[in-house]
Amino acid sequence: MSVDPIALSQGVLAGERRALARAITLIESTRADHREAAEELLHRLLPHAGRSVRVGITGVPGAGKSTFIESFGLHVVEKGHKLAVLAVDPSSPRSGGSILGDKTRMEDLSRDIRAFIRPSPSGCTLGGVARRTREAMLVCEAAGFDVVVVETVGVGQSETAVADMVDMFLLLLVPGGGDELQGIKKGIVELADAVVVNKADGDLAVAAKRAARDYTNALHLLTPANTAWNVPVLTVSSLERSGVGDVWETIGRFKQTMEGIGRFTERRAEQAHAWMWNEIAETLLQSLKDDSRVAALLPSLETRVSHGQLAPGAAARQLVQAFRGQ
Repeated sequence: MSVDPIALSQGVLAGERRALARAITLIESTRADHREAAEELLHRLLPHAGRSVRVGITGVPGAGKSTFIESFGLHVVEKGHKLAVLAVDPSSPRSGGSILGDKTRMEDLSRDIRAFIRPSPSGCTLGGVARRTREAMLVCEAAGFDVVVVETVGVGQSETAVADMVDMFLLLLVPGGGDELQGIKKGIVELADAVVVNKADGDLAVAAKRAARDYTNALHLLTPANTAWNVPVLTVSSLERSGVGDVWETIGRFKQTMEGIGRFTERRAEQAHAWMWNEIAETLLQSLKDDSRVAALLPSLETRVSHGQLAPGAAARQLVQAFRGQ
């Protein structure tokens, strides 16, 4: 597609939803000419970004993340805010496209003009966070969305991926699993700024309260991410939309606390720095893969490594040396 980044940036700043969708499609493209246009677009939008509250949401499979986000999102827009949801879906191994399509799972929220939902394929990115999710956040902020939610596929290998791009990280859990702490890694709990026990309704209402107590006790044994903030454990019924107001108020208190100690701005600066180095690593790796000298050596080195004739480290050094022209 032919892209005019100047016209596209003007459309995004005017709040045009079609322009917003096209802008995110552009930044997700892997074509070299599209990356140049995307960088120009982001350069124009960057001064208008950064004014939202960024919330990351992850959780165990079956925790009801999409149902929670819809209930939470409807509450937020009713409070007068504009909400963008970047829902990172599992990728099809054949086409690379999204499998689930969160718009079909958030019907009421997707129909609300004050909300914007964008499912993106997770691809091969660890933790189910699309590589361009950070850039998509900036575009949404420039379009006037003051609350941005990033939903991940689930608890994966790289939970820090979402925690390193948002202001507040929510861990969504469910009651009724016997030992409530089974199957949940200590690291993911330590990253959480708030724990939300979902499905606190019907037959699970009592179990949800019990689970909340268990998690509260467990959190006392862990090292807090921030000594100025005690991680709360909240109970929510997404179906009945009860408790979502408490989650929104908790986000507000967290932001106010972090701003009070200067940690909010400091954290965003650290994230931008880490983002830059991540892009350096990704760009260098792609350049190495695209290099003709590397491509010529790669098949034979892969064969030798597979057959145990060459150590992987030695093969890697040979590829890097070829890339550097040595």
